[in-house]
Amino acid sequence: MKYDCLIIDDEKMLADSTAEYFNMFGICTSVCYSASECRDFFRENTAELLLLDINLGDGSGFELCKELREKTEIPILFISARTSDDDQIIALSIGGDDYIQKPYSLGVLMAKVKAVKRRLGGGDTAGYSDERIQVDFDKRQVLVDGNEVKLTSLEFRLLSYLIKNENKVVTKQQLFQEVWEDKFTGDGTLNVHIRKIREAIEADPGNPRYIVTVWGDGYKFVGGK
Repeated sequence: MKYDCLIIDDEKMLADSTAEYFNMFGICTSVCYSASECRDFFRENTAELLLLDINLGDGSGFELCKELREKTEIPILFISARTSDDDQIIALSIGGDDYIQKPYSLGVLMAKVKAVKRRLGGGDTAGYSDERIQVDFDKRQVLVDGNEVKLTSLEFRLLSYLIKNENKVVTKQQLFQEVWEDKFTGDGTLNVHIRKIREAIEADPGNPRYIVTVWGDGYKFVGGK
């Protein structure tokens, strides 16, 4: 069966109430309470996005995320009561698309999920190509020197948005509003994703040629060279 959303959380009451709320508003949602249940789920089902807790009864959400990222690029939104900045950095660096703090508002969480679904539904046949990288918006594919590189769905959207504004300064606030659709996303979250994109496409991530920082403003994708 195909689901819109899968919640993986060992807090059974919270997971069940969140799934019930989502289903009530037309977001087809299933629940797993452990990493092993998640693995079993994907043997017979699919989901368009995941809400993943860090602390699971039979393992770590971090480890499960890394395992899933070897097989799929579907959006993974971490949900956690842990408040450490290090946890957020780890979550984003291993392939998470967002980090949502517990306790969360069901309405706010649903808005984030719906925003992801809207973005997944959009297609664009354009792209970017030069002697080093090729980006296909429709296939959601990035090639570097002819070899495919893996980006999370959020990283791909960031790169695509910068490319669509090629050679223009894009402010951080624009990225928060247009890519995340969340003006309250922090600079640290954005910086982690930009670093991961640079590591994937730049020959020298420490001296980027494509995604340059415009100090005090934001970033610019420099193409056409």
